[in-house]
Amino acid sequence: MAEKVLLKGNEAIAETAILAGCRYFFGYPITPQTEISAYMAKRMPKIGGVFLQAESEVSAANMVYGAAAAGARVMTSSSSPGISLKAEAISYIAGADLPAVIVNIMRAGPGLGGIQAAQGDYHQATKGLGHGDYKMIVLAPSSVQEIIDLTAEAFDLSDYYRMPVMLVGDGMLGQMMEPVTFELPKGRELPEKTWATTGTQMKREHNVINSLYIKPNDLEQIVLERNQKYKQIEETETKYEAYRMEDADYMITAYGSTARIAKNAIDELREQGIKVGLIRPITLWPFPQEAYRQYVGHVKAILCVEMSLGQMVDDVKLAVESKIPVDFYGRCGGNIPYPDEIIAKMKEMTGGVA
Repeated sequence: MAEKVLLKGNEAIAETAILAGCRYFFGYPITPQTEISAYMAKRMPKIGGVFLQAESEVSAANMVYGAAAAGARVMTSSSSPGISLKAEAISYIAGADLPAVIVNIMRAGPGLGGIQAAQGDYHQATKGLGHGDYKMIVLAPSSVQEIIDLTAEAFDLSDYYRMPVMLVGDGMLGQMMEPVTFELPKGRELPEKTWATTGTQMKREHNVINSLYIKPNDLEQIVLERNQKYKQIEETETKYEAYRMEDADYMITAYGSTARIAKNAIDELREQGIKVGLIRPITLWPFPQEAYRQYVGHVKAILCVEMSLGQMVDDVKLAVESKIPVDFYGRCGGNIPYPDEIIAKMKEMTGGVA
Protein backbone atom coordinates (compact mmCIF):
# COMPACT_ATOMS: atom_id res chain seq x y z
CA MET A 1 0.00 0.00 0.00
CA ALA A 2 1.37 3.41 -0.97
CA GLU A 3 2.61 5.62 1.83
CA LYS A 4 0.38 8.54 2.73
CA VAL A 5 1.78 12.03 3.21
CA LEU A 6 0.14 15.12 4.63
CA LEU A 7 0.07 17.80 1.96
CA LYS A 8 -1.55 21.14 1.28
CA GLY A 9 -3.80 21.38 -1.78
CA ASN A 10 -1.59 23.90 -3.57
CA GLU A 11 1.50 21.79 -2.96
CA ALA A 12 -0.30 18.71 -4.25
CA ILE A 13 -1.01 20.50 -7.53
CA ALA A 14 2.65 21.44 -7.95
CA GLU A 15 4.10 18.03 -7.07
CA THR A 16 1.61 16.19 -9.26
CA ALA A 17 2.40 18.47 -12.20
CA ILE A 18 6.07 17.57 -11.82
CA LEU A 19 5.28 13.83 -11.61
CA ALA A 20 3.11 14.22 -14.72
CA GLY A 21 6.07 15.58 -16.68
CA CYS A 22 5.62 19.33 -16.38
CA ARG A 23 9.04 20.93 -16.71
CA TYR A 24 8.08 24.55 -17.34
CA PHE A 25 6.20 26.78 -14.95
CA PHE A 26 5.60 30.50 -15.44
CA GLY A 27 3.67 32.47 -12.88
CA TYR A 28 3.24 35.50 -10.69
CA PRO A 29 2.39 35.39 -6.99
CA ILE A 30 -1.13 36.08 -5.78
CA THR A 31 -2.99 34.79 -2.71
CA PRO A 32 -4.35 32.15 -2.17
CA GLN A 33 -2.29 30.14 -4.68
CA THR A 34 1.20 31.47 -4.03
CA GLU A 35 2.35 28.13 -2.54
CA ILE A 36 2.18 26.63 -6.05
CA SER A 37 4.77 29.11 -7.31
CA ALA A 38 6.86 28.74 -4.17
CA TYR A 39 6.88 24.95 -4.48
CA MET A 40 7.81 25.12 -8.15
CA ALA A 41 10.57 27.63 -7.45
CA LYS A 42 12.15 25.14 -5.05
CA ARG A 43 11.62 21.92 -7.01
CA MET A 44 12.04 22.82 -10.68
CA PRO A 45 15.79 23.62 -10.60
CA LYS A 46 16.47 20.28 -8.87
CA ILE A 47 14.86 18.25 -11.69
CA GLY A 48 16.20 20.20 -14.65
CA GLY A 49 13.00 22.14 -15.11
CA VAL A 50 12.36 25.84 -15.55
CA PHE A 51 10.65 28.10 -13.03
CA LEU A 52 10.27 31.73 -13.93
CA GLN A 53 8.44 34.39 -11.97
CA ALA A 54 7.40 36.78 -14.71
CA GLU A 55 6.97 40.52 -14.31
CA SER A 56 3.20 40.12 -14.63
CA GLU A 57 0.43 37.61 -15.20
CA VAL A 58 0.25 38.80 -18.81
CA SER A 59 3.90 37.90 -19.39
CA ALA A 60 3.58 34.56 -17.63
CA ALA A 61 0.67 33.45 -19.79
CA ASN A 62 2.48 34.38 -23.00
CA MET A 63 5.52 32.42 -21.84
CA VAL A 64 3.19 29.44 -21.49
CA TYR A 65 2.16 30.04 -25.11
CA GLY A 66 5.80 29.85 -26.21
CA ALA A 67 6.66 26.69 -24.26
CA ALA A 68 3.46 24.97 -25.39
CA ALA A 69 4.29 25.77 -29.02
CA ALA A 70 7.59 23.94 -28.57
CA GLY A 71 5.71 20.85 -27.36
CA ALA A 72 6.62 21.14 -23.67
CA ARG A 73 4.36 20.19 -20.82
CA VAL A 74 3.79 23.59 -19.22
CA MET A 75 1.62 25.02 -16.46
CA THR A 76 0.73 28.37 -14.97
CA SER A 77 -1.35 29.15 -11.91
CA SER A 78 -3.02 32.20 -10.47
CA SER A 79 -6.09 33.40 -8.63
CA SER A 80 -9.15 35.18 -9.96
CA PRO A 81 -7.90 38.67 -11.00
CA GLY A 82 -4.66 37.12 -12.21
CA ILE A 83 -6.59 34.72 -14.45
CA SER A 84 -8.44 37.72 -15.89
CA LEU A 85 -5.08 39.19 -16.91
CA LYS A 86 -4.08 35.89 -18.55
CA ALA A 87 -7.29 35.76 -20.59
CA GLU A 88 -5.93 37.17 -23.83
CA ALA A 89 -2.98 34.76 -23.97
CA ILE A 90 -5.24 31.82 -23.11
CA SER A 91 -7.44 32.73 -26.08
CA TYR A 92 -4.31 32.76 -28.27
CA ILE A 93 -3.29 29.35 -26.88
CA ALA A 94 -6.73 27.96 -27.71
CA GLY A 95 -6.67 29.62 -31.13
CA ALA A 96 -3.31 28.01 -31.90
CA ASP A 97 -4.55 24.60 -30.68
CA LEU A 98 -1.88 24.25 -28.03
CA PRO A 99 -1.92 22.14 -24.86
CA ALA A 100 -1.39 23.91 -21.53
CA VAL A 101 -2.65 23.56 -17.96
CA ILE A 102 -3.97 26.61 -16.14
CA VAL A 103 -4.79 26.54 -12.42
CA ASN A 104 -7.19 28.98 -10.78
CA ILE A 105 -7.44 28.90 -6.99
CA MET A 106 -10.38 31.25 -6.71
CA ARG A 107 -10.70 34.17 -4.35
CA ALA A 108 -13.60 36.54 -3.70
CA GLY A 109 -14.27 39.26 -6.23
CA PRO A 110 -14.94 41.19 -8.37
CA GLY A 111 -11.84 43.34 -8.61
CA LEU A 112 -9.25 42.56 -5.98
CA GLY A 113 -12.08 41.44 -3.71
CA GLY A 114 -10.71 39.40 -0.82
CA ILE A 115 -8.33 36.49 -0.32
CA GLN A 116 -10.93 34.13 1.17
CA ALA A 117 -12.46 31.16 -0.64
CA ALA A 118 -15.04 31.76 -3.36
CA GLN A 119 -16.49 30.24 -6.51
CA GLY A 120 -17.28 33.39 -8.42
CA ASP A 121 -15.22 32.43 -11.49
CA TYR A 122 -17.56 29.72 -12.81
CA HIS A 123 -18.79 31.86 -15.68
CA GLN A 124 -15.26 33.02 -16.42
CA ALA A 125 -14.01 29.44 -16.75
CA THR A 126 -16.95 27.82 -18.53
CA LYS A 127 -18.53 30.54 -20.64
CA GLY A 128 -15.48 31.92 -22.40
CA LEU A 129 -12.52 33.26 -20.51
CA GLY A 130 -11.20 35.23 -23.47
CA HIS A 131 -12.46 36.33 -26.85
CA GLY A 132 -13.64 34.13 -29.69
CA ASP A 133 -15.45 30.82 -30.03
CA TYR A 134 -13.39 28.50 -27.87
CA LYS A 135 -13.74 26.22 -24.87
CA MET A 136 -11.49 24.82 -22.17
CA ILE A 137 -11.96 21.58 -20.30
CA VAL A 138 -12.59 22.68 -16.70
CA LEU A 139 -11.92 20.25 -13.83
CA ALA A 140 -13.15 20.88 -10.28
CA PRO A 141 -11.69 18.66 -7.53
CA SER A 142 -13.24 18.53 -4.05
CA SER A 143 -10.37 17.02 -2.04
CA VAL A 144 -6.59 17.10 -2.01
CA GLN A 145 -6.49 13.49 -3.22
CA GLU A 146 -8.75 14.36 -6.12
CA ILE A 147 -6.51 17.35 -6.87
CA ILE A 148 -3.73 14.83 -7.54
CA ASP A 149 -5.88 12.67 -9.80
CA LEU A 150 -7.30 15.58 -11.80
CA THR A 151 -4.02 17.50 -12.13
CA ALA A 152 -2.45 14.44 -13.72
CA GLU A 153 -5.47 13.98 -15.95
CA ALA A 154 -5.41 17.65 -16.94
CA PHE A 155 -2.04 17.23 -18.65
CA ASP A 156 -3.19 14.14 -20.54
CA LEU A 157 -6.46 15.74 -21.64
CA SER A 158 -4.60 18.84 -22.75
CA ASP A 159 -2.13 16.86 -24.87
CA TYR A 160 -4.76 14.47 -26.21
CA TYR A 161 -7.10 17.21 -27.46
CA ARG A 162 -4.46 19.92 -28.07
CA MET A 163 -6.24 22.55 -26.01
CA PRO A 164 -5.92 24.38 -22.69
CA VAL A 165 -7.32 22.67 -19.61
CA MET A 166 -8.19 24.57 -16.44
CA LEU A 167 -8.17 23.17 -12.92
CA VAL A 168 -10.33 25.23 -10.56
CA GLY A 169 -10.40 25.18 -6.79
CA ASP A 170 -11.06 27.75 -4.11
CA GLY A 171 -8.86 29.23 -1.43
CA MET A 172 -10.12 26.72 1.14
CA LEU A 173 -9.20 23.74 -1.04
CA GLY A 174 -5.83 25.22 -1.95
CA GLN A 175 -4.91 25.82 1.69
CA MET A 176 -6.31 22.71 3.42
CA MET A 177 -4.04 19.80 4.30
CA GLU A 178 -5.10 16.16 3.89
CA PRO A 179 -3.34 12.78 3.77
CA VAL A 180 -2.75 11.71 0.16
CA THR A 181 -0.96 9.11 -1.92
CA PHE A 182 0.79 9.83 -5.20
CA GLU A 183 -0.52 6.90 -7.20
CA LEU A 184 -1.24 8.73 -10.41
CA PRO A 185 -4.05 7.38 -12.59
CA LYS A 186 -3.00 5.45 -15.66
CA GLY A 187 -2.66 7.94 -18.49
CA ARG A 188 -4.14 7.56 -21.94
CA GLU A 189 -2.12 6.90 -25.08
CA LEU A 190 -1.12 10.30 -26.44
CA PRO A 191 -0.41 11.35 -30.02
CA GLU A 192 3.10 12.40 -30.99
CA LYS A 193 3.58 16.16 -31.12
CA THR A 194 4.53 16.32 -34.79
CA TRP A 195 3.17 19.87 -34.92
CA ALA A 196 5.62 21.32 -32.35
CA THR A 197 8.21 23.95 -33.22
CA THR A 198 11.23 21.92 -32.13
CA GLY A 199 13.60 22.78 -34.97
CA THR A 200 13.69 20.96 -38.30
CA GLN A 201 17.37 19.91 -38.63
CA MET A 202 16.51 20.20 -42.35
CA LYS A 203 14.57 16.92 -42.12
CA ARG A 204 11.02 18.21 -42.45
CA GLU A 205 8.94 21.23 -43.36
CA HIS A 206 8.81 24.08 -40.88
CA ASN A 207 6.00 23.98 -38.34
CA VAL A 208 4.19 27.27 -37.85
CA ILE A 209 2.13 28.02 -34.75
CA ASN A 210 -0.43 30.70 -35.43
CA SER A 211 -3.93 31.89 -34.55
CA LEU A 212 -4.18 34.57 -37.26
CA TYR A 213 -6.11 33.75 -40.42
CA ILE A 214 -6.66 36.61 -42.84
CA LYS A 215 -9.25 34.88 -45.03
CA PRO A 216 -12.64 34.61 -43.27
CA ASN A 217 -13.46 31.26 -44.89
CA ASP A 218 -10.18 29.77 -43.65
CA LEU A 219 -10.80 30.92 -40.08
CA GLU A 220 -14.43 29.79 -40.19
CA GLN A 221 -13.39 26.30 -41.28
CA ILE A 222 -10.85 26.00 -38.47
CA VAL A 223 -13.33 27.24 -35.86
CA LEU A 224 -15.95 24.77 -37.09
CA GLU A 225 -13.45 21.89 -37.01
CA ARG A 226 -12.48 22.85 -33.47
CA ASN A 227 -16.14 22.92 -32.50
CA GLN A 228 -16.50 19.32 -33.69
CA LYS A 229 -13.72 18.42 -31.26
CA TYR A 230 -15.65 20.16 -28.48
CA LYS A 231 -18.73 18.09 -29.31
CA GLN A 232 -16.64 14.91 -29.05
CA ILE A 233 -15.38 16.03 -25.64
CA GLU A 234 -18.95 16.68 -24.48
CA GLU A 235 -19.87 13.12 -25.45
CA THR A 236 -16.87 11.36 -23.88
CA GLU A 237 -15.24 13.38 -21.09
CA THR A 238 -17.98 14.39 -18.63
CA LYS A 239 -17.42 13.40 -15.00
CA TYR A 240 -19.62 13.67 -11.93
CA GLU A 241 -20.25 12.10 -8.53
CA ALA A 242 -23.65 10.92 -7.30
CA TYR A 243 -24.04 10.73 -3.49
CA ARG A 244 -27.06 9.07 -1.87
CA MET A 245 -29.17 9.61 -4.99
CA GLU A 246 -30.54 6.04 -5.20
CA ASP A 247 -33.84 6.87 -3.45
CA ALA A 248 -33.61 10.66 -3.26
CA ASP A 249 -36.76 12.77 -3.43
CA TYR A 250 -34.70 15.96 -3.56
CA MET A 251 -31.31 16.84 -4.99
CA ILE A 252 -28.62 19.21 -3.83
CA THR A 253 -25.98 20.09 -6.40
CA ALA A 254 -22.63 21.71 -5.67
CA TYR A 255 -19.04 21.45 -6.85
CA GLY A 256 -15.60 21.64 -5.28
CA SER A 257 -15.30 22.11 -1.53
CA THR A 258 -18.92 23.31 -1.31
CA ALA A 259 -20.01 19.78 -2.20
CA ARG A 260 -18.25 18.49 0.91
CA ILE A 261 -20.27 20.87 3.06
CA ALA A 262 -23.43 19.81 1.24
CA LYS A 263 -22.74 16.14 2.06
CA ASN A 264 -22.78 16.95 5.77
CA ALA A 265 -26.13 18.68 5.32
CA ILE A 266 -27.48 15.70 3.36
CA ASP A 267 -26.48 13.22 6.05
CA GLU A 268 -28.26 15.31 8.70
CA LEU A 269 -31.37 15.71 6.53
CA ARG A 270 -31.45 11.96 5.99
CA GLU A 271 -31.40 11.41 9.75
CA GLN A 272 -34.42 13.72 9.94
CA GLY A 273 -36.28 11.66 7.35
CA ILE A 274 -35.83 13.89 4.31
CA LYS A 275 -34.45 11.90 1.38
CA VAL A 276 -31.86 14.13 -0.23
CA GLY A 277 -28.90 13.28 -2.46
CA LEU A 278 -26.09 15.12 -4.22
CA ILE A 279 -24.90 15.50 -7.78
CA ARG A 280 -21.39 16.95 -7.91
CA PRO A 281 -20.07 18.01 -11.31
CA ILE A 282 -16.37 17.17 -11.63
CA THR A 283 -16.12 18.56 -15.15
CA LEU A 284 -17.64 22.03 -15.13
CA TRP A 285 -17.08 21.99 -18.87
CA PRO A 286 -18.19 19.78 -20.40
CA PHE A 287 -21.12 20.08 -18.00
CA PRO A 288 -22.56 16.64 -17.11
CA GLN A 289 -26.11 17.32 -18.27
CA GLU A 290 -27.15 13.67 -18.28
CA ALA A 291 -26.27 13.43 -14.58
CA TYR A 292 -29.25 15.72 -13.92
CA ARG A 293 -31.53 14.74 -16.80
CA GLN A 294 -31.79 11.13 -15.59
CA TYR A 295 -33.59 12.32 -12.45
CA VAL A 296 -36.36 14.18 -14.27
CA GLY A 297 -39.56 12.58 -12.98
CA HIS A 298 -37.79 11.19 -9.92
CA VAL A 299 -36.78 14.20 -7.77
CA LYS A 300 -39.21 16.93 -6.77
CA ALA A 301 -36.76 19.84 -6.67
CA ILE A 302 -33.08 20.76 -6.91
CA LEU A 303 -31.12 23.07 -4.65
CA CYS A 304 -27.95 24.53 -6.16
CA VAL A 305 -25.40 25.56 -3.50
CA GLU A 306 -22.42 27.73 -4.40
CA MET A 307 -19.94 30.20 -3.00
CA SER A 308 -21.25 32.77 -5.46
CA LEU A 309 -24.53 34.41 -6.39
CA GLY A 310 -25.57 31.38 -8.41
CA GLN A 311 -23.43 31.04 -11.51
CA MET A 312 -24.02 27.29 -12.04
CA VAL A 313 -27.80 27.56 -11.68
CA ASP A 314 -28.48 28.24 -15.36
CA ASP A 315 -26.54 25.14 -16.43
CA VAL A 316 -28.57 23.01 -14.02
CA LYS A 317 -31.84 24.47 -15.33
CA LEU A 318 -30.76 23.81 -18.91
CA ALA A 319 -29.78 20.25 -18.03
CA VAL A 320 -33.25 19.43 -16.67
CA GLU A 321 -34.95 21.60 -19.31
CA SER A 322 -36.75 23.42 -16.46
CA LYS A 323 -38.82 20.27 -15.83
CA ILE A 324 -37.72 20.27 -12.17
CA PRO A 325 -37.85 23.39 -9.97
CA VAL A 326 -34.31 24.66 -9.30
CA ASP A 327 -33.68 26.85 -6.26
CA PHE A 328 -30.45 28.42 -5.04
CA TYR A 329 -28.57 29.06 -1.84
CA GLY A 330 -25.18 30.71 -1.76
CA ARG A 331 -22.72 32.90 0.07
CA CYS A 332 -20.22 35.31 -1.43
CA GLY A 333 -17.54 37.78 -0.41
CA GLY A 334 -15.38 34.99 0.98
CA ASN A 335 -18.09 33.51 3.23
CA ILE A 336 -18.87 29.80 3.03
CA PRO A 337 -22.31 28.16 3.34
CA TYR A 338 -22.62 26.15 6.56
CA PRO A 339 -24.47 22.82 6.76
CA ASP A 340 -27.19 24.25 9.02
CA GLU A 341 -27.85 27.01 6.48
CA ILE A 342 -28.25 24.44 3.70
CA ILE A 343 -30.50 22.34 5.94
CA ALA A 344 -32.70 25.35 6.69
CA LYS A 345 -33.01 26.20 3.00
CA MET A 346 -33.89 22.62 2.08
CA LYS A 347 -36.52 22.45 4.82
CA GLU A 348 -37.97 25.69 3.48
CA MET A 349 -38.20 24.04 0.03
CA THR A 350 -39.71 20.79 1.33
CA GLY A 351 -41.92 22.15 4.06
CA GLY A 352 -39.84 20.14 6.50
CA VAL A 353 -41.02 16.76 5.22
CA ALA A 354 -40.12 14.36 2.42
